[in-house]
Amino acid sequence: MTQDLFRVIVRGKFDGLDDTGRAALRAKGGDPLFSEEGTFTYDVNATAFTFRCQVPAGPDDDERVARERATEALRAHGLPYRDLNFAVTDLRTIRVRAKRR
Repeated sequence: MTQDLFRVIVRGKFDGLDDTGRAALRAKGGDPLFSEEGTFTYDVNATAFTFRCQVPAGPDDDERVARERATEALRAHGLPYRDLNFAVTDLRTIRVRAKRR
């Protein structure tokens, strides 16, 4: 069974995160799992972060589309950011070997 999803890891830095932004970030909390909304992990000073999200993959979508959708998910959190780097995994290309008996 294939999944028509991209999993995207975005690494970056917060750009001028104020106390209100830090409080909002702490409130998001949670496990560093892949979700459509995305989840954050960040350093102790909340300067650098990792954002994990999964986005739908259409038949003709490529990594560029995945990066754009991940950026939209990141932007939806309303936190300032800069210096983004992306790692994209296309789950449509993952093959699972059948167990041998």
